[in-house]
Amino acid sequence: MWTPVAQLSEFQNGRLVVRRPEHKKPILLLFTGGEVFALEDVCTHDDGPLHEGELEEGRIVCPRHGARFDLKTGRQTLPAPRPIRVFPARLEGDTVLLDL
Repeated sequence: MWTPVAQLSEFQNGRLVVRRPEHKKPILLLFTGGEVFALEDVCTHDDGPLHEGELEEGRIVCPRHGARFDLKTGRQTLPAPRPIRVFPARLEGDTVLLDL
């Protein structure tokens, strides 16, 4: 079910962290290259906050130990042991919607 979760005007530097009652982990929203991406904001290596990491070629880099996660698939590089969950996201005007 597509659910409105934020407005683009709320983003700072193309990023916004939202919390949803149906999810234990916060969700990181990224607006880059005209697309919006949504992924869990927690590294699977040591639970570090991914929103503090840099974007690099379609991936976000964990600022603690350098694990990288693909924005579209959640696939990881070491030292992260597992991928992160990604959520389908889309824009309708200025509104960000997630399929939760």
